[in-house]
Amino acid sequence: MRVSDASALVTGGASGLGLAAAQRFHRLGASVVIIDLPRSAGEQVVERLGERAVFVPGDVTVPADVQRAVQRAADLAPLRVAVAAAGIGPPAKMFDRDGPTPLEWVRPTIEVNLMGTYHVLAYASHAMSSNELESGDRGVVVCTASVAAYDGQVGQVAYAASKGAVVAMTLPAARELARHGIRVMTVAPGPFDTPLMAAMPEKAKLSVAAQVPHPSRLGSPEEYAALLEHIVSNQMLNGEVIRLDGAIRMSPR
Repeated sequence: MRVSDASALVTGGASGLGLAAAQRFHRLGASVVIIDLPRSAGEQVVERLGERAVFVPGDVTVPADVQRAVQRAADLAPLRVAVAAAGIGPPAKMFDRDGPTPLEWVRPTIEVNLMGTYHVLAYASHAMSSNELESGDRGVVVCTASVAAYDGQVGQVAYAASKGAVVAMTLPAARELARHGIRVMTVAPGPFDTPLMAAMPEKAKLSVAAQVPHPSRLGSPEEYAALLEHIVSNQMLNGEVIRLDGAIRMSPR
């Protein structure tokens, strides 16, 4: 499916994996709408991209914000690609010496990673359903999980659960949307060189990179974006989760 003369919506598009996705689809000729928090670098990103790039400040946990961004994208051109890349992953053990970790600390992880993804999937697919068929498709939604969905580490119970839920809804979503000509895929990245990883001490980053069998390094956001491009162009990719991780299997800690 071609994306030129179409629009692409990217959540979390102001940095990291989402930024790489926005840049890739803009380069391929799509009009790109980025939704990210008002305090993000979204405005600067669209200024650098230039024409066919729009920033919609918003929060993916707020359905009205996602709906507004989807509508903005559909107004520019037929919405054919939606990438749910917004996510957070603060570590949180279930309890410490003071007792169980307050739900107020772990709930945002579930809200952003799971509900934020669901909002994008629901609103974007509804908009796509009225598109004309293009190479047999009306649109593609790509969700972003994590290898933590399969081998989450200590302190990642909430994060792993949120990403595991994204994995679990990929196939039923693809089955439900098949009659509309809309595909659903999920990418589960391993350790990638993103702002989340940049916040770690250098020694810790080197340790994580060394655990990747091959290539023994952190992934590049551009490699994530390259996979998204292939997913969009390859019609047989549907209802599946692709681990993008250099064959890593995360240790317990």
